Amino acid sequence: MKLNFSYKQLEDVPKGYTHITLTEDPIGTKKCIKNGSETMLEVGAGKAGEMTHRKFVLLCRSIVRTARDSKAKKIAVQFDRTPELFTKLQDRTPEEISSTAAQSFEMANYEFVTFKTKPKDGWPDIEEVALCGKSSATIEAAAKRGQIIGQNINTCRELCNTPGGDMTPKTLAQAAKKAILGTTATVKVLGEKEMKKLGMGAILGMARGSAEESQFIIMEYKGGPTSQKPLVLIGKGVTFDTGGLNIKPGDHMYEMHMDMSGGAAVIHAVALAAKLKIKANVVALIPAIENAPASGAVRPGDILKSLSGKTIEVVNTDAEGRVILADAITYAKRYNPSAVVDVATLTGASLVALGTHASGFMTNEQKLTIDDHMRLAEESGDYMWPLPMWDEYEEMVKGGFGDIPNIPTTGNSRYGGVIAGGMFLWQFAKELGCHFTHIDMAPRMTSTPGEHLAKGAAGAPVRFLLKLIEKGVK
Repeated sequence: MKLNFSYKQLEDVPKGYTHITLTEDPIGTKKCIKNGSETMLEVGAGKAGEMTHRKFVLLCRSIVRTARDSKAKKIAVQFDRTPELFTKLQDRTPEEISSTAAQSFEMANYEFVTFKTKPKDGWPDIEEVALCGKSSATIEAAAKRGQIIGQNINTCRELCNTPGGDMTPKTLAQAAKKAILGTTATVKVLGEKEMKKLGMGAILGMARGSAEESQFIIMEYKGGPTSQKPLVLIGKGVTFDTGGLNIKPGDHMYEMHMDMSGGAAVIHAVALAAKLKIKANVVALIPAIENAPASGAVRPGDILKSLSGKTIEVVNTDAEGRVILADAITYAKRYNPSAVVDVATLTGASLVALGTHASGFMTNEQKLTIDDHMRLAEESGDYMWPLPMWDEYEEMVKGGFGDIPNIPTTGNSRYGGVIAGGMFLWQFAKELGCHFTHIDMAPRMTSTPGEHLAKGAAGAPVRFLLKLIEKGVK
């Protein structure tokens, strides 16, 4: 549900609002106090002077989740009533704080209920938020911008949470068109006939086992000067991943409807760029398939010819994402891009390496340094951590019977699985002649305990991609 924001002085807040009081208890601590018909919620904000930007995001989310648990519909919040709690946020402008708060409130108020029966007393959504204290036109505009970002992240989460039986490649293509309605962005979709004509053998090969027609979704937003090279974002769009003939065990197949999370993220990053009218040129490419184990499916040992002309030896059919991304990376060349960034739920190995709090990334560092990536990740709240893309790892992608194996020919080793995926993609990205970043977002596919978000998709890394679009790649 979309939140309605109002700006008032605390004494002007009408009856019926639950007042939020911040305490020095740990974030997430809560206490409900009844005073006649009025309700007050005490919410922990941590000790005075220890508030950071990261903790502020969690505080805002915990306020909403606490209010939802208490069945409040309208809440009143005043952060500057307890300024001693926020001394470390003094490097942030009131506008930045306002935008972060609105974005965080929206994200915390979301829950995936599309397939649930509505309770008699309705969903426990917050409907109204009164932001009390100092305000101005610029602060209110910043909150509105944060709200738009939060809402679009939630729409991304809605796509990711949709079950595989209801989320097909064609459905994802329709969602891309819907996401940019009312903007100057455009969407073009290539079907299997068009892809075959182009020679996209990697995408078509991995889609052979599914009755669902694969799609290649192309989004373009031209907000910058015509002379400006575009940033190309590529998102993995596997709408359900069974593993193919190398079928996943049952426990590992659950939630594989979210294997299109990278695709959903780049769709909504471009949609946000268009809605916020950012002065940049951006392209999104989403190869969308279903990986299924029917009789026509690609087999271990099969060799596919990619759009680049390179052949791919399919050692394991469950490493399908990198194969379809290869064709998208080659397709990106026609845009003469300033940079190419791919986003994919690529490996379980990334979870082993990083847990669930940060995506892994690899880069050739032509224009954006590792420090640049981590700064934008920190600013956005979509945290990332670097892994090497060194020449020494080229051994992992030397083919036996084809040019490049989709996993090392030595087998699915527990050593360096994240790096193997990135090095595979680098074999195609080398030909781009521009900056390249690979983001393995598998650790951030779903929310994690302590984030104060509903179960399901986390909406990463939409915020990072938006920051990247805003800052530009010089």
